[in-house]
Amino acid sequence: MSATFHVPTIDIAPYITGGTDAERADVARRIDEAARTVGFMQILGHGIPLEAWARLGRASDRFFELPLDVKKQYRAPDGVNRGYSPPRSERLSLSLGVEKAERMNDFFEAFNVGASAADYPHADVDPGMYSDNIWPAESDTFRDDVELWMSHATSVAKVMMEIFADALGLPAGYFDEYTDHSLDVLRMNNYALPEGERVELDGDLIGMGEHTDFGIVTLLWADDVKGLQVLDDDGGWNDVSPLPGALLVNLGDLTARWTNERWKSTLHRVKPPVIDGRIKRRRSAAFFFDGNVDAVITTLPGCVAEGETELYGPITVGEHIEAKLNGSRGLVNNTTDTEREAERVLTSRY
Repeated sequence: MSATFHVPTIDIAPYITGGTDAERADVARRIDEAARTVGFMQILGHGIPLEAWARLGRASDRFFELPLDVKKQYRAPDGVNRGYSPPRSERLSLSLGVEKAERMNDFFEAFNVGASAADYPHADVDPGMYSDNIWPAESDTFRDDVELWMSHATSVAKVMMEIFADALGLPAGYFDEYTDHSLDVLRMNNYALPEGERVELDGDLIGMGEHTDFGIVTLLWADDVKGLQVLDDDGGWNDVSPLPGALLVNLGDLTARWTNERWKSTLHRVKPPVIDGRIKRRRSAAFFFDGNVDAVITTLPGCVAEGETELYGPITVGEHIEAKLNGSRGLVNNTTDTEREAERVLTSRY
């Protein structure tokens, strides 16, 4: 843990409630600084009501408390990023080309929902990418609870895009054409070793492997149990826990590509939540705002200074995310534009 590592806390209320130009400019400046230096931030003033937080927690708890054989009935077909993922069925580090023969797969379990083709009647989207959701029948409230959170998270993500445009000196609404049928996914995570079980940890057991997020921006709902760690510039892993009522927000790969890595898609992982040698239950839910699957991502104006080179060629949102998912869920080592991230993981201080 670095003594100098810090995830800044930023109140975005001026963008939510109609602040002055000066207040909004200060928010944009602080977002730019956080994006350049850390890639993670704690967001307050987002306007999501406490009821929505509580209902998402309830939905997550009720699903993950079901017997494993019941949960497995909700596994999605291969290639569909919806439904249930059992423990040890994924390995996030493969999404950036890091493969260690001695490491077992990640021990988290997850349930995914997302934007479907029906959500975008104005756009001719591929139903294979914008898949229908799989809703568990065991709870009458699960769908309503989850959709409530997704509606709020989508609104906050769109506000973040407004702030990004201001922070990068781009015209208002610049990102609208990239996000008007955004491929959004909400992933509820449960770190699935039995609560209270005593474990002897070695370096091969991981809750969720080292990875960067794939899309534009991620909004994370999490409890206060330690486990999330962020990699700093010196190769050290640092614990990060949310403040009460704060969203943890981090940038994804597509934003790093857009900005020629002026802004960071920061490596992070989840270590086993163990206190005094015993497993502690940990839950989180990550809302991935990924952009339109057919949007072409190229370096933004003003993000390549004189004498610098562009680090990435053009790629569509769909191409990038497919390569990443082939790694994490398909367990195929992904080596597409992953060399720098893989080297940082391999040289980090475990």
